[in-house]
Amino acid sequence: MKEEFIYYLWEYRLLNLELKTVDGDDIKVISVGNRNFDAGADFVNARIKIGDTLWAGQVEIHVRASDWFKHKHQYDDNYNNVILHVVYEYDTDKLDIPTLVVKDKFDLSLLYNYNSFIDSKSWIPCGDYIGSIQEFTVISWLDRMLVEHLEHECKDLEFRLKVNNYNWEQLFYQRLMRYFGMKVNNDAFEYLSRILPLNLLLKHLDNATYVEAMMFGCAGFLEKELEDEYPRLLKREFNMLKSKFGLKVMPVVNWKFLRLRPPNFPTIRIAQLARIIIANGNMFSKIRDSAGMEDILQLFDVDLDSYWDNHFLFDKLSKTERRKRLGSSAVDSIFINAIVPMLFYYGQFHSMESYKEKAMIYLEHIGAEDNVIIRNYNRCGLVFQNAFQTQAALFMYKYYCRRRRCLECRIYLELSKRNSS
Repeated sequence: MKEEFIYYLWEYRLLNLELKTVDGDDIKVISVGNRNFDAGADFVNARIKIGDTLWAGQVEIHVRASDWFKHKHQYDDNYNNVILHVVYEYDTDKLDIPTLVVKDKFDLSLLYNYNSFIDSKSWIPCGDYIGSIQEFTVISWLDRMLVEHLEHECKDLEFRLKVNNYNWEQLFYQRLMRYFGMKVNNDAFEYLSRILPLNLLLKHLDNATYVEAMMFGCAGFLEKELEDEYPRLLKREFNMLKSKFGLKVMPVVNWKFLRLRPPNFPTIRIAQLARIIIANGNMFSKIRDSAGMEDILQLFDVDLDSYWDNHFLFDKLSKTERRKRLGSSAVDSIFINAIVPMLFYYGQFHSMESYKEKAMIYLEHIGAEDNVIIRNYNRCGLVFQNAFQTQAALFMYKYYCRRRRCLECRIYLELSKRNSS
């Protein structure tokens, strides 16, 4: 028996109606309360009538009654307002808290179904059944998953905003830089954003060479001997700027090229980032105040120095010649991973629902992502229409399916009802 299963029985009122404490007092559950994921008992704000008295407070759940002492709750003030202890097995008489034993108070088929799910060898426990769930149930659950995903992102952004002294532009710059890495170079781009602050780049927006020199120089690409005039110019300017501002240089080995298509090489990405910053300066305020996606897309529509028309690397001429534009898939990734979370958090921080709504609307207008997890869901019968749904599905897989948190999932609840009927 697992505590999670008892949570499930309690939260969804799957216990028998006639309940009594171990002392024989009648129990009438008015409200099971709300699941508590912070310090303290498992459910808060419960309302329960025990005997002739109506109580309001917390409910704590354990497999064994003795777990109360094993977890040292008797010394924790967070448990002072527990009005009912719900357990599977009563193995101590030392507790002076009303206790409900649920061992024989539920349909055993619920436990059988749960165990069969958890022991499933399928890609996800409900993989063989999820495709048969009503679309409304799936969509409503994905709605909740997306909000939970964005709130999860907000916790990370809250910490980073404090670290950046509540500078929203610097925070967005770091977020944008990270997700320019297209996963393979995410960490390297984030490192670059930390050693090269945005405000230094903003001071030199009138000199594109300075901005590009600082970005390539701090990234470590100008440390070797160079032959072409363009990178040699960048190196000369960087050496001057490095001495003037005390700039740091990251090890060039941090950058990865293996198995990347040339248009995704970090050298091309840095060149694109430099031009985007030069063209737009403080980007977050423009994104925040934009009328819609089209206005934001224009911020990323920039031309690189002509040197990059026939180069992917310094001093190495490419066989073909073409302008290096940021592709639509790359812009979609930036929207999904940088713009949407930042707008959502900005709305949450300032209690402005319009920004949170705008963030989710953007996701609805971006096509469904394509990766191994999404394709596995597709094989199970789930077809996603947009990035709103795929982002929710990716969060669901990472934090629910992979961790076997079936009992907290609305899809499992629907399947268990079907199996028990």
